[in-house]
Amino acid sequence: MSRFVQPVPPPVDPYAGDGLLLSWLERHLGPGGHAAAKGRLADLAADVTGPLRAAHADAEAHPPTLVRYDPWGARIDRIDTSAGWQAQRAAAARHAVVALPYLPDARGTWGAAARVVQHALLHLYGPESATFSCPVAMADGAAALLSMPDVDATVRDAWLPRLISTDPATAITSGQWMTESQGGSDLGRSSTLGRPAADGSWRLTGEKWFCSAADAAMAVALARPEGAGRGSRVLAPFLVPRYAVDSPLADGGAPGAPAPGVTVHRLKDKLGTRALPTAEIGLRDAYALPLGDPAVPGLVRAMTLVVVTRVHNAAAAAGGMRRGLAYARAYAEARHVAGGPLVSSPLHRATLGTLAVDAAGAFALAGHAFALLGRVEVGADPEAAAELRIVAPLAKLATGRLAVSSASEYVESFGGAGYVEDTGVPRLLRDAQVLPIWEGTTNVLALDVLRALTREDAGTPLLSRLTAAVDLARPLSPVLADTLATAAAQLAETIAAVTVEPGAPAVLAGARGLALRLAYALTTALLVEHAAWGDEQAELAARLWARRWLRHEEIAEDAHHHLDLLC
Repeated sequence: MSRFVQPVPPPVDPYAGDGLLLSWLERHLGPGGHAAAKGRLADLAADVTGPLRAAHADAEAHPPTLVRYDPWGARIDRIDTSAGWQAQRAAAARHAVVALPYLPDARGTWGAAARVVQHALLHLYGPESATFSCPVAMADGAAALLSMPDVDATVRDAWLPRLISTDPATAITSGQWMTESQGGSDLGRSSTLGRPAADGSWRLTGEKWFCSAADAAMAVALARPEGAGRGSRVLAPFLVPRYAVDSPLADGGAPGAPAPGVTVHRLKDKLGTRALPTAEIGLRDAYALPLGDPAVPGLVRAMTLVVVTRVHNAAAAAGGMRRGLAYARAYAEARHVAGGPLVSSPLHRATLGTLAVDAAGAFALAGHAFALLGRVEVGADPEAAAELRIVAPLAKLATGRLAVSSASEYVESFGGAGYVEDTGVPRLLRDAQVLPIWEGTTNVLALDVLRALTREDAGTPLLSRLTAAVDLARPLSPVLADTLATAAAQLAETIAAVTVEPGAPAVLAGARGLALRLAYALTTALLVEHAAWGDEQAELAARLWARRWLRHEEIAEDAHHHLDLLC
């Protein structure tokens, strides 16, 4: 008797086979703008389904290692990474995954919508990058920070071109050294101190507890300038070279001499993101360059970086959900149960269809955040800036939670094979769990949303979008319009109430629930906007999303019947 082997077909092309992505690009770029992006996106999709999928597997199979000493006993703290990790690094540079929104020709072609094209690149690249999407996010955030006008031009000219280089031989990435063990997200307890040196540089001393992309050529670190006082507002961002200033080699080059005063204590043994080097790092008079005037409270400057990394987090969540869905759908078409393909089972179709609705909502939320970011950067659009203030944390917290619940379903959809490491499926769940944690947990971000509502009137642009979407929804579905109108009215009432006594225990205790309700209502509005443009998939997704997340109804029957349209 021959042994049965289950064939596992590859999923559809991540670019050409993603109808929602294609229509989103048509709408936001216009036919000409999308045509200008097609070659770039198709090239990346071909790499993702070929060499980068193999590089991803190699990087996961060979996690980074820390070499503390050279053969003669000199402390070197070298982090060795796999060939697959280096291939992902080179591909990120070659495909301009970080660089695109900073390139003059890209801005000339797409203007503010260059960030929309970048989001599409991330949507394709991130899910099977072995989480190299993390250093990509931090490099983008560092580039945005270095692009600010109050950063010294000498520092900018030395480092920004390498962060946005498309040449793998010269491109670098950045780490982000902000948290400390005693404070974590409570930055006010940060104890890393900075003192000025005679040559205009600074020296940092402290202990950084969670430093991702520890192999990057540089990092952005928060420190308290000498004499600045207590609290978080006075913290300032600094650029710390990972290697000695006289040998600043590219990330992918041979390791340079370690920067004096930078010690890698250990690499973290994490639940997921295992290919990503994350370390505990000690600083003892480490050389650093200020990013802006350290005499001016600098936390607000550092938030430029944080906003970028938060929207990248949302893109990673949405991209992972879409790729997981593609794998689960491909498996269901090949797997036979009860005399027929699994994909013909009404129950399984309902499960996949519900997951597709969540994936569509996450994509729209992340995509909207990137569109707003582009309008802020290129057009200095004050309305976009006001909306981004609340959309960035909402997109991050909502997609992060959706990614974890969806990943759990994807693992389950493979049955026992989903629990076996060498299938690669368990990684979907392990890696998803970082998304609600990195750049602020759900509760931390919910309190940030509350501050935005009560201190900065961030609810006004959000409620305006919901109100406008009600009118767009009316011709599509009166029920959908009424659902969104009810949600908008309830949210307006809640926002008005919390602004009266924002520090009340009941208000603080309810911050998570309020933030999620805002995110779900906003996502409904975004799907409605895309549906009103003429996308049939978005219209169906909007109806089912509103029923699932605003009215808390069961959508299984419709998800079963319309699976093919949803994914």
